[in-house]
Amino acid sequence: MGLYKRNSSQFYWMSFRVNSRRIFESTETTNKKMAEKIYAKRLTEITEGKWFPNEARKRTFEEVKERYMAEHSKIYKTFNSSRRDEGAFKCLSNIFGSLMLAEITSAKISDYQSLRIREGVKPATILRELSILRHAINLAVQWEWVEKNPFSKVKLEQPNNKIERWITIEEEKRLLDASLPWLKDIIIFALNTGMRQDEILSLQWSQVDLFRRTVSLLITKNKEKRTTPLNQTVYELLKDNSKVRHISGYVFPSQAGTKIDASNLLKTFYSARKRADLEDVRFHDLRHTFATRLVQAGVDLYVVKELLGHK
Repeated sequence: MGLYKRNSSQFYWMSFRVNSRRIFESTETTNKKMAEKIYAKRLTEITEGKWFPNEARKRTFEEVKERYMAEHSKIYKTFNSSRRDEGAFKCLSNIFGSLMLAEITSAKISDYQSLRIREGVKPATILRELSILRHAINLAVQWEWVEKNPFSKVKLEQPNNKIERWITIEEEKRLLDASLPWLKDIIIFALNTGMRQDEILSLQWSQVDLFRRTVSLLITKNKEKRTTPLNQTVYELLKDNSKVRHISGYVFPSQAGTKIDASNLLKTFYSARKRADLEDVRFHDLRHTFATRLVQAGVDLYVVKELLGHK
């Protein structure tokens, strides 16, 4: 149809397609030559991916962020994951905070990625930040706030920082010898259950069944209930510790009886690994060690996957 006149309007109108959707828009001019220029400009914008519907011109980055956090992150993600989303959006806001949704283009996303690389930020961190923004805009497409996601034309740099590290029995002894008593208990527990850091710190005695020798995880990273069996080492550890339980109910409480802060745990862990001359060992490597030892012992990979809570 292209450029045309409506009987009910004095202006020339345009008709064009965007993502298989027919759009009708007024040129707001009665001059045919001017209308032809406006129409040609609109077609160029569509071809270059620079045209957006009116909704995208009204909605802001901050609105996308707030709705994503309220309707997705805080509902479908764990508390810690949601906190990481907030941290990522805080960094993203430094560049995109003042922009309308229509102004978040492929070029601006690429510029952000380049800027963060120049700032020396780790590739994995940059990828996490932009992945959250990409997901938020994908949801904005579903909300009909924008026609398409500008990330479709952006190549995100993939980090090449995967670390395969597990500790030997000798290294385990050095690490335990260098650890404070409360940290030693947590390390032993992690090495023998493969549980995630926050799963351990959040663990309550109500989740422990010493009779059946199991631990029930009600809130996991994958939002699914998981039951973890206790081997003899962990059973003896929990049996001894159960004799004196804090009123808070935490299996591994702080001195005040509260949940141990993750940053305090890692600070103490880093000090212990330094004394043990194991500075390349991360807390997450305890989980990896648990899995590696099971595989080396001939345990079926499907069973290992189930014990780790992987989908």
